Amino acid sequence: MSDLITAAAATLNEKLGGDFDGSAKFVIPDEGAIMLDGAGARPGDDDADVTMTADADTFREIIEGELNPTTAFMSGRLTIDGDMGTAMKLASALA
Repeated sequence: MSDLITAAAATLNEKLGGDFDGSAKFVIPDEGAIMLDGAGARPGDDDADVTMTADADTFREIIEGELNPTTAFMSGRLTIDGDMGTAMKLASALA
């Protein structure tokens, strides 16, 4: 597991405080995946309501608040597979 995944999971837990209804997976190619659900964020690759994929730089910009997740999606830097409603809830929480 990469340092990026470990640090990102900790950052997501701080930002969301374990308050997320649903399940989401962030996939960062060549780094790993992060699961996010009501229990918080953790490294993992389980099934989720929505899977979002982005390169490491894009993901870092999103969780640091430098890039809006919707903008990342619209510009093709973030791909989403699954429940768009869950993705929108998460985007609102991260913005």
